[in-house]
Amino acid sequence: MTRRFEIEHTPLRDFVVLTRKPVGDQRGWFERLYCADELESVNLTKPIRQINRSFTRRQGTIRGLHFQHPPQAETKLVSCLRGRVFDVAVDLRRGSSTFLNYHGVELSEHNSKTAFIPKGFAHGFQTLTPDCVLLYLHTANYTPTSEDGVHPLDRTLSIAWPEDEKFLSDRDANLPSILEDFEGVQL
Repeated sequence: MTRRFEIEHTPLRDFVVLTRKPVGDQRGWFERLYCADELESVNLTKPIRQINRSFTRRQGTIRGLHFQHPPQAETKLVSCLRGRVFDVAVDLRRGSSTFLNYHGVELSEHNSKTAFIPKGFAHGFQTLTPDCVLLYLHTANYTPTSEDGVHPLDRTLSIAWPEDEKFLSDRDANLPSILEDFEGVQL
């Protein structure tokens, strides 16, 4: 079988970056965005339940940090189809060796990278260009009663967002910060 993804492990346990391998000729190129058989190796064993797309107009905008509690905890595959973003995953899993650590990676329309964000991680991004389009594959349906988030400018996390200007929606600006007694998400 021809492998269509390179798998790059990050400092966060279970958070990986997939690099798609486009195949091209004089007509253009073809690129696989998802393959259940290949992604079993990174523990993507649940079926994709939703596919979503977002458009963010303004450079410097931060979306997130979002996650869902069990039983609707979800794994996400996130790719940038237009523009460039700094994509971030934060490990919120209770008892994890990388608890409350984050890792960021640039996703762009040109680098063929996909962030594989396991359940128990919060996810967010900052746009590095205007007019960014992201594609999300989710293993759980969006469930408002299970959704939660962490303030993206939380001092405990100290995420080094690359853009000086940081634009937040009212919803994200009102997300809670991590409290001292935060024990994490139990999966």
